Amino acid sequence: MDDTADRPRLIALDVDGTLLRTGEPVTPRVREAVHAAADSGAHVVVATGRTLLATRLVVQELGLGEGRTICSNGAVQADISTWKPRDVHTFDPEPSVGVLRELFPDMVLSVEKVGIGTWTTGYYPGSFRLGEFRFVEDRDLSLEPTTRLNGWWPSGSLADMVEVMGEHELPGAGWVSGENEPWLVASRQGVSKGWALERLRRELDVPLAATLAIGDGYNDCEMLSWAGHSVAMGNAVDAARDVADEVTGSVHEDGVAVVLERWFGN
Repeated sequence: MDDTADRPRLIALDVDGTLLRTGEPVTPRVREAVHAAADSGAHVVVATGRTLLATRLVVQELGLGEGRTICSNGAVQADISTWKPRDVHTFDPEPSVGVLRELFPDMVLSVEKVGIGTWTTGYYPGSFRLGEFRFVEDRDLSLEPTTRLNGWWPSGSLADMVEVMGEHELPGAGWVSGENEPWLVASRQGVSKGWALERLRRELDVPLAATLAIGDGYNDCEMLSWAGHSVAMGNAVDAARDVADEVTGSVHEDGVAVVLERWFGN
């Protein structure tokens, strides 16, 4: 896929660890490469685990004015020209809240209120104070279905959390862990970035062979497996590298731009 005649027509880009280093802006080189792809007519889709509100900040920073975005690990699709959710997939978090509270008594739990904010049982690292940020009790988390249930375990390690979770299931939900911290994000069973992108691909009538995905995390594995051509970042976890067709430079090396410039460079 290195001939301009075979340019990808649907490009899925993860955010944290891919488009940017968390907490830092998108570099000018990456921004220019993304713009070149969009200007060529390709569907550039930011596909992230971030909430709709947090995703909007990145898309605006990129300067994209139209198209779609995939948020909350595939549970939300939105039109970036209006920021209206188009495709929202929720689940009842109550059973999962019960399981997680029993396994991790001090875990900080939170749920997304799409386009509104976050309800949480406490502070967690990098708490996005976007929209409404409400402190609640466990029972309040399940007052209505949610797109995502987050858990942060302040007293344990990522490895220990994954080991404990490997012996249990979340009723009606699947989950992915963070890359470095004891985080997990639960979504409706079967929902993932790859699942959501396949739905969008069919809607846009793009051949699977003309799809490209770039990511670095555990929540990118389904997306990388789905794409016609997949690229893991140089800083990607082993699981993402294992399913990708190639590995590019790290986020520190503008790895996204390195890939996109192959087709959309001057």
